[in-house]
Amino acid sequence: MRRKEFTVDEEQEITAFLDQCSFGFLGTVSPDGQPRVTPLNFVYMDGCFYFHGSLAGEKMKQIKQDSSVSFTVAEEFSLIPSYFSDPELACPATSFFKSVMAFGQAESVKDLNIKGKVLQRFMEKLQPQGGYVPIDATDSRYTGNLKAVAVVRIVPERISAKFKFGQNWSIDRLDHVRGELEQRNEGRDAETAAMMRKYCPFHQQ
Repeated sequence: MRRKEFTVDEEQEITAFLDQCSFGFLGTVSPDGQPRVTPLNFVYMDGCFYFHGSLAGEKMKQIKQDSSVSFTVAEEFSLIPSYFSDPELACPATSFFKSVMAFGQAESVKDLNIKGKVLQRFMEKLQPQGGYVPIDATDSRYTGNLKAVAVVRIVPERISAKFKFGQNWSIDRLDHVRGELEQRNEGRDAETAAMMRKYCPFHQQ
């Protein structure tokens, strides 16, 4: 899956992937033209990425100077050693993963109600077990904190998604590597084998 425009099913799958990931990488440019990549927690809501932080700081300065940013989310599933495909050559070594990259404009969120909704979404994502009073801009216990924290919205102009699970391989190689993963059965190997069945057209029934 790697396109600039997505079907409804693909859009839903990308959203589900972004909802289950807890952090991504913000790309900005400094005033002197130096690139900067910052890892941070995020939420994806209504087609936009959101993150929060202090009102001051290097990334906030860079965004104020140039609002054009990138945001990348990636998740590795399994490493595929070369000997799964060739007994001698190193060339077949690879990894399977999901990734989403967005390019767009970053803008500061000022509305306290939106800030509250975004930060509540953060809590639901990062602390799903609860144990806190829900964040609400009308709750005086949160008003000061909402004013003191920066919330930034990234409005994507382009989104590219790549889910790599051997889609360009032959059916024989797919079956062999999938069997090797199931036999090794370490880490996320079983999940990777399932993704190979899902995304590779040879295995779609």
